[in-house]
Amino acid sequence: MVELSQVDAEILTQIFDALRYASEQHRDQRRKGEDESPYVNHLIAVADLLVAVGGVRDSDVVCAGILHDTLEDTETTADELEQRYGVRVRGIVEEVSDDQALVKEERKRRQIEHAPHISYEAKLVKLADKISNVGDVGAFPPAGWSHERRVDYIVWAEEVVAGLRGTNEALEARFDDVVVETRRSLGV
Repeated sequence: MVELSQVDAEILTQIFDALRYASEQHRDQRRKGEDESPYVNHLIAVADLLVAVGGVRDSDVVCAGILHDTLEDTETTADELEQRYGVRVRGIVEEVSDDQALVKEERKRRQIEHAPHISYEAKLVKLADKISNVGDVGAFPPAGWSHERRVDYIVWAEEVVAGLRGTNEALEARFDDVVVETRRSLGV
């Protein structure tokens, strides 16, 4: 048996609190895919990619990965995130959050433009998010998405990730693998 140090226990407590908080905030949300999986599954996948693939050991980055959609998709405010998780987590989440007041095409354009300029930590979260999303577009496509829309999503995700290159070799390689697999599943 391996005993956790006090620091390890505090980190796990922070991560589990972020998981609990995110699952509460997203409790009524489902993924857009045909399987309509609980939204929290995506947040767990992002955290897992950060740690297991990207080798991320920074608990603030893992928590930001778990919380990355709270500002966009729930009633959570940036101040609430800061009070609960600190200014650093808030900042990372804000960097990866779209302005929902903008139309979708403008949000997508801004993601491409801003990707090279966000912090290293935000780039890690953005990479893990794109890996998860592209994989889901291939395996569990959103209901009603045409073949063309799915292909367009992959192309757009590649444009975003182009601005994140040089951040984490393992996450970038996983993204590339997922793109190849998803393109193959779509016959392109």
